[in-house]
Amino acid sequence: MAYEGDHAAGFISGVEVTHPDKGTEMFIYELAVDEGYRRRGIASALIERLKSLALERGCYGMWVLTDEDKEAALATYVGAAGSPEPGQVVVVWHFTQSAPNDSV
Repeated sequence: MAYEGDHAAGFISGVEVTHPDKGTEMFIYELAVDEGYRRRGIASALIERLKSLALERGCYGMWVLTDEDKEAALATYVGAAGSPEPGQVVVVWHFTQSAPNDSV
């Protein structure tokens, strides 16, 4: 979480993914900054903190998916020393059933 005073200005979440033949990498699951706090370096600081955490935990790399038309997101990731991978394809599975209810 990133705070400006008492206000939550942004957050980042990551998931460690371990490959049996490659080791562990960090996946940026979500990154968001409240609209009133954008363009102040908060997203970049959050990415840097997650990068540091990934290195502390022994990850060999970090990655994120975003849409080609999300120019602000792409600029943020590239500005934080990320590099787009050419020729990548996202394959998705859409399920129709609801998620299980954990409150049982």
